[in-house]
Amino acid sequence: MRAVGLITEYNPFHNGHLHHLQESLRATDSEVSVAVMSGHFLQRGEPALVDKWVRAEMGLAAGVDLVVELPLPWACSSAPDFARGAVQALDALGVDSLCFGSESGVIGPLQVCADFLHDNNSTVTKKTAEFLRQGVNYPQARAQILTELLPENLDSEALSAPNNILGIEYLKALRQISSAIRPMTIQRIGAGYHDTKIGLNGIASATGIRKKIEESEPIADLLPAVVSTILKPVMSVGEVFCADSYFRLLLAQVFRNPAGLVASWLVENGIENRLLSVAESSSSLEELLAGLKSRQLTRTRIQRMLVSLLLGMDKIVVPQLFSVGPRYLHLLAVSAKGQKFLASSRKQRKVPLIQNFSRVYALLKRYYGAESNEYYLASQQLELELRATKIYTLLLQKYCRSTRNRDFYEQLRIGTSF
Repeated sequence: MRAVGLITEYNPFHNGHLHHLQESLRATDSEVSVAVMSGHFLQRGEPALVDKWVRAEMGLAAGVDLVVELPLPWACSSAPDFARGAVQALDALGVDSLCFGSESGVIGPLQVCADFLHDNNSTVTKKTAEFLRQGVNYPQARAQILTELLPENLDSEALSAPNNILGIEYLKALRQISSAIRPMTIQRIGAGYHDTKIGLNGIASATGIRKKIEESEPIADLLPAVVSTILKPVMSVGEVFCADSYFRLLLAQVFRNPAGLVASWLVENGIENRLLSVAESSSSLEELLAGLKSRQLTRTRIQRMLVSLLLGMDKIVVPQLFSVGPRYLHLLAVSAKGQKFLASSRKQRKVPLIQNFSRVYALLKRYYGAESNEYYLASQQLELELRATKIYTLLLQKYCRSTRNRDFYEQLRIGTSF
């Protein structure tokens, strides 16, 4: 079965995502769609609006055949690591193609840029470090390097658009792991990635939709009808992200063990001292973020650092995981066609696919060997994700379930499409 891979967050699933899904299937002539989706914490360092099972169910209802979770360290990381983890996951599942949205809508310039960055990695790394020492933040440094070094016929400014940046990183990652996955892109339509206004064809960005939710404005026309029927009852009972709860938990973590802050991933260059100072006077999450932002640190970089602090993401373990890729994948939702694809590709899978967590430790020990470093890293990935699920329940306006250890008790979402 021909399968197309999608790299997603579905925060929430909206009309633009439906367009991406349908066009990806058409452009690649695929029978099955496989989405790798971030879990409870997202690439820009933000907790998701609703939990990963609700978001997976949205995708399934809208026509996605398979939803697997992108493991936490990659899901909440900068574009290169986010892209590499997602591409490794799709490669491990055995998809034939990857189709991503981009402002460009044309693969050629993105591929040229990706190849350039891959082939000149040492030069780019050296020049990036020079810019960072001068106080330039990473996105600005990357944009300047592209302007300086890319061929004149390529528009470096256009290549620095948000979805183009991610697309370039997907293409780089495919080369880095020597994947046989065939990349394609479709043009993003409607509102831009950061836009808060509605674009053409009734397509708004997820950012814009979340802003409307925050301001109690209607959003039903911006989502597929089947998605609205899933999201509405969840919102009505209050199982949605609450920024104030997140802020209070962050402060508790900061004040609990100031000396231990430096053990967390992304806490570096003395930022822990500034964090302690700003935390003492901040009265909201926005105030905390504004107080920490600097010329060298982007808002997203700070947000990822705060997630790392809250979840206890160790600065030694996370890079170790990055060096080897996801050690297992968590299956969240599957259609009947998705089940057929899993059956047909079982022998080609490169890492364990976990559906039922009741025997997850035994499965990982059997796959990797109980005394192996591979099992150690798999168990570290698992502990991080179990912790993230429990802590995420504390970030909701209201939590209505009987247990917080949900990975062990939530049922696989199963659809019926053929």
